[in-house]
Amino acid sequence: MSDSALLGERETAVLRWRCRRGLVENDLFLDRFFAAFGQRLSTAQASGLSALMALPDNDLLDLFLRRAEPCGGLDTPEVKSVLEQLRQPSMARP
Repeated sequence: MSDSALLGERETAVLRWRCRRGLVENDLFLDRFFAAFGQRLSTAQASGLSALMALPDNDLLDLFLRRAEPCGGLDTPEVKSVLEQLRQPSMARP
């Protein structure tokens, strides 16, 4: 499967479920992301999101708010791409 292949409806639903977080602030970013991109998620986006979901909530929020940048194993094109989508000004507003 290529990185540009789209996820199926079931795969998207499972990923969305896995993206539920303990901090409401993180959930707001992720809910907006799924509202904007959920109908056409690629496997590359899913890979980036999955990597981010391994982080503790406070570290994830720091990335969303640009207080930190991905490093080490998170410094991948997939993670950076998803972060840029999550950080878009339209994604940060209620």
